[in-house]
Amino acid sequence: MVDEERWKARFRAARVSLPGWALDAPHRSTYRSNVTGTWEIYAWDRTTGARRQITDRPNGTWMGRLDRAGEWIWWFADTDGDEFGIWRRTPFDGTGDATAPGEGSVPAVPGLEPSYPSGLALGSSGLALVGRTTEGGNSVHLCRPGAEPEVLYEHAEDAHVAALSRDESLIAIGHSEHGDSRHMALRVVRPDGTTVADLWDGPGKGVYGAGFAPVAGDPRLLVNHERRGRDEMLIWDPVAGTEHEIVLDLPGEIGADWYPDGSALLIRHSHEARDELYRYDLTGAGALTRIDTPRGVIGGATARPDGTVEFYWSSSAEPPVVRSTSGAVVLTPPGPAAPPSVPVEDVWVDGPGGKVHALISRPIEGGGPFPTVFDVHGGPTAQDEDSFVPDAAAWIDHGFAVVRVNYRGSTGYGSRWRDAIEGRVGLTELEDIKAVRDLVVSTGLADPGKLVLTGGSWGGFLTLLGIGTQPGDWTVAIAAVPVADYFAAYEDEMEGLQAFDRSLFGGSPAEVPDRYRESSPLTYIENVKAPVLILAGENDPRCPIRQIDNYLNRLAELDRPHEVYRYDAGHGSLVVEERIKQKQAEITFARKHLGLT
Repeated sequence: MVDEERWKARFRAARVSLPGWALDAPHRSTYRSNVTGTWEIYAWDRTTGARRQITDRPNGTWMGRLDRAGEWIWWFADTDGDEFGIWRRTPFDGTGDATAPGEGSVPAVPGLEPSYPSGLALGSSGLALVGRTTEGGNSVHLCRPGAEPEVLYEHAEDAHVAALSRDESLIAIGHSEHGDSRHMALRVVRPDGTTVADLWDGPGKGVYGAGFAPVAGDPRLLVNHERRGRDEMLIWDPVAGTEHEIVLDLPGEIGADWYPDGSALLIRHSHEARDELYRYDLTGAGALTRIDTPRGVIGGATARPDGTVEFYWSSSAEPPVVRSTSGAVVLTPPGPAAPPSVPVEDVWVDGPGGKVHALISRPIEGGGPFPTVFDVHGGPTAQDEDSFVPDAAAWIDHGFAVVRVNYRGSTGYGSRWRDAIEGRVGLTELEDIKAVRDLVVSTGLADPGKLVLTGGSWGGFLTLLGIGTQPGDWTVAIAAVPVADYFAAYEDEMEGLQAFDRSLFGGSPAEVPDRYRESSPLTYIENVKAPVLILAGENDPRCPIRQIDNYLNRLAELDRPHEVYRYDAGHGSLVVEERIKQKQAEITFARKHLGLT
């Protein structure tokens, strides 16, 4: 008997994100929480302990930022999850008429029209750099208090605000003027728009700004690069024209952030779906010191002025918590914690492009073969990790094994693995998923007559493409917010994603139509045998509704068994009860068509 309340409790348990804090007022922080049942932005005064809800919107609020002075909280106001809107700001201290969540906020930059967000940087003086994406391309605007916003940068290709120096004299902009938004370049400019320096490592090798040194007058910019075929770090001084690569004897990939005084880097080391933290000293011989954290995934980390490190941690078995290296729990949300789940097992499978890493979760009871869910991650530039996932845990509670595959295209396994899908999109990933599928069937873990292929976003795309190109391998398909008709999807999606697709396919649908046709699920719809459930957001700018309707209409014409779950939001939902309804619909659909009800 399935404990219905147990799996739902994992969604309903209140959570908090890693707090961000003001550089000039470290006692002032903001964080996200779902304590009301919807993810919203909160203010937290660490001195008094007072917490205050800042936003209160029907479909929730995800993007929020505290300015360096700690005076204003900026948050992005879109319409029903469509990701198109403006930045608003609310005073941190709640003065004026800010007596209730959402009240007291004002447009942060009155002169800017709605757009898709493309980066934000806030200075101590009130200066703001706002990145925008519209149908006309991308722009960065210099916004001074009391003045009209100025266009600092604009281009038809993808671009974003990367960083603002501590003294506000240098601005880093990530751009893809060379035409490849998957491997971007950097430009540092002055507030008057004059270029200081450019950094680009050439085709297939991106560079990304990770923040200027947090010290006034220090022009050093921390940069992610992939010169040796994996994510690593360097420090670039665009004024002096010097670079210092941070070479660490660690497998996997490296990310970093500054310590508040600029004397060290907080290193995040990611390897085989798990993370660990290090301190890297910049003042001496580059000493690397490991920071003690539990085995699992670090969802974010920040070094505080007192030298402690706060980090957001979870594992597949244990729910998330915000911890400190001081030993304290940083923030504790009200109410009971989420029930735990089961740990994952690592498997490595020989695939056509090399070893494929997959994570497997088994039900507590029974020895298999199990009905099995292949839960395919989105992105594709993402990865499945040993982190707490209520969706996966819900399947496990219902007696399913869950398999998650870090197919070619995933991050975490080097640049070649990530970029191997270019030019043959979707089909490459599915080769790796099938290799894992065949292994778990042959070992007796998975019942070959009860295999569910599912995923959201890019995972939803791979689900629909998989049941069309591998119709004999899958019993049931559940695709959330998928790309279903790639030609119509490209026409309707936001410009930033069009640029991403051009980089991925090697051109637009008009330029390389055969590649889009080969990778479009609609091309193979006549082969579909599995019953299909599609979940779709009416306001989704990433996987727009028209192209999903094209696929659904064709399924109906072919008289293929299918259902659709529509909801009035965008690319997913920030409302807890809506997420539970969607998961319930998925489980009910799978059990019905597998004969488990």
